Amino acid sequence: MEKTKCLIIGSGPAGYTAAIYAARADLKPVMYEGMQPGGQLTTTTEVDNFPGYPDGVDGPTLMEDLKKQAERFGTDTRWGMVTNVDTTQRPFKVDIDDGNQIMAETIIIATGATAQYLGLESEERFKGGGVSACATCDGFFYKGRDVAVVGGGDTAAEEATYLANIVNKVYLIHRRNELRASKAMVNRVLKTSNIEILWDTEVKEIVGTEQGFTKALDGAIVFNKKTGEERKIDIEGFFVAIGHTPNTELFKGKLDMDETGYLITKPDSTATNIPGIFAAGDVQDKHYRQAITAAGTGCMAAIESERFLGEQ
Repeated sequence: MEKTKCLIIGSGPAGYTAAIYAARADLKPVMYEGMQPGGQLTTTTEVDNFPGYPDGVDGPTLMEDLKKQAERFGTDTRWGMVTNVDTTQRPFKVDIDDGNQIMAETIIIATGATAQYLGLESEERFKGGGVSACATCDGFFYKGRDVAVVGGGDTAAEEATYLANIVNKVYLIHRRNELRASKAMVNRVLKTSNIEILWDTEVKEIVGTEQGFTKALDGAIVFNKKTGEERKIDIEGFFVAIGHTPNTELFKGKLDMDETGYLITKPDSTATNIPGIFAAGDVQDKHYRQAITAAGTGCMAAIESERFLGEQ
């Protein structure tokens, strides 16, 4: 059976950065990239807020750069999915979807989180062409324009008020007649003059133009559930803020996680409740969800893995 000092499950900024640090520490890490190598950023067109790219970079290129850097130092990156992890004893026995098994001295979990969308066919078409699940990532591109945010919780309220400082107008679309956000966040929204709340409203379709790979969103068809009125709002950006689902199904009942499924790590650490297993990136971060913070925790996880092994 194959053995490794450090197994990294998942890729993206957290996984690749962990791989860079682990490989440079001569841990000879093995990485299984999962079904979406590079993670969420591979669905993003322009990334303007990752340090080191003054002219911006598209998401897939950024992830490919990080992967090449990890491989340069000896990371063994592999296509495949981890199907089971036995956390009851070290080394940890890990099952792969191709039938192989690996014994790992340490594990870094970097499986990320998946943004929840409305499920519209038109929404899927305009991802990366006006539809986004991250205002902090993409809001700058809509400076001075009109946009919409869908949702009613704290995330939606935060994204709407963040965007209001950048754009001309924000439509906050919510299917109920009151926001689920905290009172403080609701007050911030209500006090922001360029946010218009569309109560009892759902989105029927995203509309825009498509020419080859070029997409330009120019509106959304919405309808009021109480009045039955249907209309088009003219927007160029559409931000979905109805939550994220951490990709932690594999570890339910095995690692500590909160009520929404995010892995719980120790304060100022990426260590989970099982010694030798660490979690980095969006799988344990429901607050920032940025590429740079994911990369930072990936660095932390690799350093902590190295120190853990040194203490054994």
